Amino acid sequence: MASIDLDSPSACAGSDASAPAKQRGADSIAGLQSYGLLYGSSPVMLDLYEQIERVASTDATALIIGESGTGKELIARTIHDQSSRKDAPFVAVNCGAIPDELIEAELFGHEKGSFTGAVQGRIGYFEHANGGTLFLDEITEMAPVRQVKLLRALETGTFYRVGGNELISGDVRVIAATNRDPAAAVKENGLREDLMYRLAVFPLRAPPLRERENDRELLAQYFLAQLNQQEGANKSFSKRSIDTLRTWSWPGNVRELKNAVYRAFILAEKTVELPHPHLASRVKKPMTQGDAMSVWIGTPLADAQKQIILGTLKYCGGDKRRAAKALGVSLKTLYNRLSTYSNESTDEESDQ
Repeated sequence: MASIDLDSPSACAGSDASAPAKQRGADSIAGLQSYGLLYGSSPVMLDLYEQIERVASTDATALIIGESGTGKELIARTIHDQSSRKDAPFVAVNCGAIPDELIEAELFGHEKGSFTGAVQGRIGYFEHANGGTLFLDEITEMAPVRQVKLLRALETGTFYRVGGNELISGDVRVIAATNRDPAAAVKENGLREDLMYRLAVFPLRAPPLRERENDRELLAQYFLAQLNQQEGANKSFSKRSIDTLRTWSWPGNVRELKNAVYRAFILAEKTVELPHPHLASRVKKPMTQGDAMSVWIGTPLADAQKQIILGTLKYCGGDKRRAAKALGVSLKTLYNRLSTYSNESTDEESDQ
């Protein structure tokens, strides 16, 4: 069976991220509209297309705000592909995946011998993206002290490599993204206020799937059609699966939906059965015994991570500092994850 990269940018929109950008149009699934790398026909998506169309023709910085799995990188790629910079590089950087002590060197480059391990000089992401677009995902995971250098680069268009004395000029459009509320991140010292205003010249909101009305069913049918085409199959959803698509809130958004369709397709002979939400909730519950925890096979990675984090925190008696140390993450990262889980619980309760 051909594999689908569910962690790729296209996993959040059902599109081919390597394909040329498209203008608006109807896709092969009746009623499913597309714009660039984005798919969806709900009013919130049509409004998003309008906003992208307006900002793409400018060089304004943009801040994309949205939950995990809503396709923030796809929005950034679509802005780039619809802009005059489309033939120049699009460079995506996950700020949360780079150690704090290396983020400056990764962004701006470094000279040989500028720090331990710098055996040769290297250009950074800003230079790689020259003439194009630099996408900074999880911007609130960057330490505020590092954000100062980023702010200066945005305001002046110049920067120094780490350990260097040459002032370098760059023509880079920056688009940032976060799954946190920017104002709350500023209040919690996760984001500098001056940087927030500099990035949010044009703020964009990536709508969660629960707000996208009929898009859930249309996207699921689109994902299934892709799989049928790749595998030479002719599978279809059962009526119960359609009910699940319409009634489940999909807290993991489009990424969760695509994962669910893919798993159900693999298990199906002819009729694709998506698990009922109540069953899905039961399967996600971990089994515990003493100091150990078992996670069901097939549990999405995000859910497994959530279970481990919450289980460790409970084992540590609610001591967040001790839990963070046991998990091998910073206290700030733990607080960010717990804040995300709290927001998910609030959203699910409001949907009931």
